[in-house]
Amino acid sequence: MDPHYFLSKADLLGWINETLSMRLTKVEDTANGAVACQIMDALHPGIVPFKKVDFNAKNEYDMINNYKVLQEVFNKLGIAKHIEVAKLIKAKPLDNIEFMQWLKSYFDGVTNNSAITDYDGPGKRVLCKTGDLKGPSTAGGGKPAMRSAALSGSSPAGPRRPAVSAANGSPAVRTVQAGGDLAGQLAEARANLDLVEKEKQFYYSKLRDVELLCQTPTVNEIPIMKRVEAILYAPTAEDGRQILMDTQQEFAGRVFLEEDEAAAQAQADDA
Repeated sequence: MDPHYFLSKADLLGWINETLSMRLTKVEDTANGAVACQIMDALHPGIVPFKKVDFNAKNEYDMINNYKVLQEVFNKLGIAKHIEVAKLIKAKPLDNIEFMQWLKSYFDGVTNNSAITDYDGPGKRVLCKTGDLKGPSTAGGGKPAMRSAALSGSSPAGPRRPAVSAANGSPAVRTVQAGGDLAGQLAEARANLDLVEKEKQFYYSKLRDVELLCQTPTVNEIPIMKRVEAILYAPTAEDGRQILMDTQQEFAGRVFLEEDEAAAQAQADDA
């Protein structure tokens, strides 16, 4: 059995904090997928579009988006790894430990069991949707922020690609390259379809839970639950929205639109 699956939480946290200049105290802090994305960037510089990554993701929608980015990276690299997104975002210690153990195994395979010491973790995190991780987990970093490869003159950590010779411009080589590109695109499309299907099942299971709750004896007599059930069974989206607004007006005294929710979220982010 791979010895990496015997690594302790302390071992994993030490590796993450040293590589990314962080101060995580729990492996569950990796549950939103952002840490895994940055580990992949440390291994393969530039492969992660950080503007799509949210280190401060708290809700399931934003966490799933992080894992979509990670899956896209896996697809580009041809990594056949199934990500148990529904389990990981629940932040259960065991699930996240196992995933980090797998990631450490991959990391050591790429680096030949060497550490990456010149990766500018904080400098990359500020490029994310909401900037660096907010809170004590990055205050001061696990070690001083390293200079970027461009400033230090050193080559970025990770695998080096061989130089392309002029002979690669020949028609035969271009044909092979085109075939490889198409195969890669097909694999990426299949992986994305698989991820969409998992996401659909994830939200379907939530709707099913709500439906079962609405049908639970005693609970189904609560007025608000009857309205929730009516929304679930509304024949059209417009009918469901109308029931929603009528219920808001009756129970809250006014209608709360999506714009109100967005404004409230913006105020919470500013706070």
